[in-house]
Amino acid sequence: MLKDHRGILNQRRAGILLHPTSLPGGTLGMEAYHFIDRLAACGITLWQMLPLGPTHADGSPYQCLSAHAGSPALIDLELLREEGWLGAHAASLEEAFDGFLARAQPRMRQAFAAFMEEQAFWLEDYAVFIALREEHGGRAWFEWPKPLRAREPGALREARVRLHARIDRVRFEQFVFFHQWQRLKDYARHRGVLLFGDVPIYVAHDSAEVWTRPDLFTVDELGRAEEVAGVPPDYFSATGQRWGNPLYRWERHVVDGFAWWKARFATQLKLFDLVRMDHFRGLEAYWAIPADCETAIDGRWIKAPGDALLTALHEYFGHLPVVAEDLGMITDEVVALRQRHGLPGMRILQFAFDGNPNNPYLPHNHTHDSVVYTGTHDNDTTLGWWSGLDDETRTRVLDYLGHIPEPMPWPLIRAALESVANLVILPLQDVLELGSEARMNTPGTTEGNWRWRFAWEQWDEARSERLRREVEMYGRGHGMESDSSWGGEAPSPR
Repeated sequence: MLKDHRGILNQRRAGILLHPTSLPGGTLGMEAYHFIDRLAACGITLWQMLPLGPTHADGSPYQCLSAHAGSPALIDLELLREEGWLGAHAASLEEAFDGFLARAQPRMRQAFAAFMEEQAFWLEDYAVFIALREEHGGRAWFEWPKPLRAREPGALREARVRLHARIDRVRFEQFVFFHQWQRLKDYARHRGVLLFGDVPIYVAHDSAEVWTRPDLFTVDELGRAEEVAGVPPDYFSATGQRWGNPLYRWERHVVDGFAWWKARFATQLKLFDLVRMDHFRGLEAYWAIPADCETAIDGRWIKAPGDALLTALHEYFGHLPVVAEDLGMITDEVVALRQRHGLPGMRILQFAFDGNPNNPYLPHNHTHDSVVYTGTHDNDTTLGWWSGLDDETRTRVLDYLGHIPEPMPWPLIRAALESVANLVILPLQDVLELGSEARMNTPGTTEGNWRWRFAWEQWDEARSERLRREVEMYGRGHGMESDSSWGGEAPSPR
């Protein structure tokens, strides 16, 4: 049973949205610790990020190879060097594993053994999956020979023997990721910063989970998708979005008491203090697209057992520290589901200015149980958004905000901070006043996304001081005290 996290959601707080890959170093190394220090100095008590799993070649954290594993690309090699597992000129996880086997202290060997035992429920299948995927040149599991695709016991036994060295290294990579992550989480808590994660509603077709349990997903006996996920036409795309993930065979999840979902949330709630449930509306009803359709236009809405799922998760974990990503085509039924389970929803200021005074994203329509954003990782930066507006919409924005003389994006940042909503999250790009060149993702495209990184030169002391003043002015700078159980010394990254 988790402790009650309602205090996180019921206090006025401010956070920054930044995926670890957008740190100057792009890893869980010292740049991440410096980032936490900077947040704490500005009175920021939430660090929100995107999913942390290993990605496919396109780099999207919303199409991961596993719902449990961490991305090896986030592992910091310098920290492994400090552990004594890498020599001065060595620079690979394979060499680090050799160093671990040769030089690791007994306590770390014990920790590795304990990790493999505790996480065996997903780790063993994932390690075999990665080793086989590499053996087959990166091809998806549903393109493997039938004995491996269908997980025939004899073929799996042979693979475990044949690929034992690579399987062992995959286990080690995951141990290192979780070890470095826990150190970072402990440090963040010492500095009074909570970690805010993201759970995609669906998993990738080419993932360890679908390979391991195809019976839980809409795939046929050959592993091919029958129906896939997406959304109908909306403000992001005139043809909708065809994500391509297989859907859930919800009736089978209901029968086993949502065991798969409980295991998935157990991992995420160990990693994070708070999580966003991506595409929450899909828990009430989801858009099912025939797999042979090239766009999302010809899909259909199908009801989902979201109430039963959330009830089961509440009963299993206690109060859920979950934010519902309730964007898109939101019906009264979706709102009722979110409110029935006490989950805050999201309000995006870039969506607010369509001229309708009842637009739920306008600040005067916000409620305490909301998380307000200037924009998300799927939006342009606020400066880029502002630059692309037509004159009529610009005038509407300025009229609403009171013709504040300072340039964008600060008027929109201030509108977010002064909202009655308990939580406010600002993309770092907006705090740094960056334009469209710093956009993280453009929905419906596969090129040029997920690559942006900031540089410390963009974040000077004057900017920190300004952010700190704004956060304190609107009563968001006193949300979480540092964890005094650590005493006077911060936990070490090592």
